[in-house]
Amino acid sequence: MTVEDLENAVSKLSPDQFAKFRDWFEAFDAARFDQKIERDAKAGKLDRLADQALADFVKSRDRTH
Repeated sequence: MTVEDLENAVSKLSPDQFAKFRDWFEAFDAARFDQKIERDAKAGKLDRLADQALADFVKSRDRTH
């Protein structure tokens, strides 16, 4: 099945079926995103970003006190 096949099939869905498909796809996409974030976090790919965010937070608190 190609992307074009999927586009064609989706375009033929009734409004109710399209709503069900959209809800399913949003949940599916969110779950895949969450899995990728979890894999990246476990692999340490987000450590640099987290360290920078904490450093920025500390800097901003230091300026307000």
